[in-house]
Amino acid sequence: MPLFNYAVSKTIMHVPKPIVSHFAKGYIAGPALADAVRVSRELNQQGMMTTIDILGEFITRFDQAVGFKDDALGILRTIAAEELNANLSIKPTQMGLLLDKEGCFGLIHEIVSEAAALNNFVRIDMEDITTTDDTLNFFRRLREDFRGHVGTVLQSYLRRTPFDVADLNDGYQNYRLCKGIYVEPRTHAWKHPAAINRNFTESLQLLFEQGAYVGIATHDELLVFEAMNLIRKMGLKPDQYEFQMLLGVDEELREVILGAGNRLRIYVPFGQDWLPYSKRRLKENPSIASHALKQMLGLSKH
Repeated sequence: MPLFNYAVSKTIMHVPKPIVSHFAKGYIAGPALADAVRVSRELNQQGMMTTIDILGEFITRFDQAVGFKDDALGILRTIAAEELNANLSIKPTQMGLLLDKEGCFGLIHEIVSEAAALNNFVRIDMEDITTTDDTLNFFRRLREDFRGHVGTVLQSYLRRTPFDVADLNDGYQNYRLCKGIYVEPRTHAWKHPAAINRNFTESLQLLFEQGAYVGIATHDELLVFEAMNLIRKMGLKPDQYEFQMLLGVDEELREVILGAGNRLRIYVPFGQDWLPYSKRRLKENPSIASHALKQMLGLSKH
């Protein structure tokens, strides 16, 4: 349904909440941490790792940030208690970045410190362009004290990404590399899909050459091919990188990646604040709406 997909991508931000909920179920584990634990365990049993994320961002009061920090600590402790092959993803604006920068850093430091004590890992997620410098700076400040326990994200649609790759080559490096999903001005972001893909592949090669551990986060089969080609040419071992995908997206491609001997991590979000996340994901990948509509109409075999 290419015309339907186009319509979804152009109108999703204005679609009523009850309709979005029908289309978004495949992306979200559920409202509670127990849902994320259940989904993570199922994926672990299928040979996949997970990243657990509690939904919520761009808070308006710092006490909300403290609450999210406590939730993050609880997630890390639950992962350990349940013996899951999972780590944690957090968003700086969820931890109060736009309200109190140093207060935000203090909360993230506490979370990463707990992850290190539990021998786990925290991914500091990347949000819109207004947060990029601060997010990378937080990673710089944390990476040597918590080597192996913290990483961040680079986005190939940003023009600055190859320069950030080079600039960060003076210490421990662990990144998720993705295309990027926030709507940014052309002065900051490439708009042509081929330019975004080329920036992704070239940035990935630079990262591998610098010895970075990369979570290759894409559902684009061409980029999966390019990444596998680089991995083969550079003789990388499976423990030197991983592929990453969203929950509910292209399960057939998941099997292709796993079948080729690669490690794969699935992003498992949960929580009550699912609407902004779901709308962004549906805008990025409206084919999930096509699949949900077919199910509703009884046209899907799955």
